[in-house]
Amino acid sequence: MKTPRLFLGLAILALFSVCGCKPKPKEITSLQRKEAALLVSEAQFAISLHDYARAESGLAKAVAICPDDGEYWVNLGTMRIRLGQRDGAKTAYKHALAAFEEAAALNKKDVQPVFQQISVLVLLGRPDDARALLAKLAARLPEDREVRNYLERKQLEAIMADPQFREISL
Repeated sequence: MKTPRLFLGLAILALFSVCGCKPKPKEITSLQRKEAALLVSEAQFAISLHDYARAESGLAKAVAICPDDGEYWVNLGTMRIRLGQRDGAKTAYKHALAAFEEAAALNKKDVQPVFQQISVLVLLGRPDDARALLAKLAARLPEDREVRNYLERKQLEAIMADPQFREISL
């Protein structure tokens, strides 16, 4: 009688461990967001002084506090490119992509996080994936004015042709 219960308990435990249940991510407080914004502001000042190492350090602290902000990750990747740390930049850009994917999943009608994903895919050297994502967005929201403008103005091609953008790409 106890053996079936034990077996059932172990089976349930195994099921939960296999399903990949993740603990809920820690909530980021408004004070933490303000602290991260201050670090980013200090990093922007360091960038204006061409002190990329100081900027990278501040941005690394900011993303540790607010890992859900894709812009912070992109800026960190950019600083790492400027410092010649391509592997670190690639990691930062991948985190940015994940943050923008999460933001897009939270609000399916907001196209900006998808546009940001497209830009990050280009930064990662994945233009075909960027084109595919743009085509998928256009098919999902054919009547959206922002999407139509993006397509009509050939924004993706403009991004890929921009020499400053290519400078910070992998």
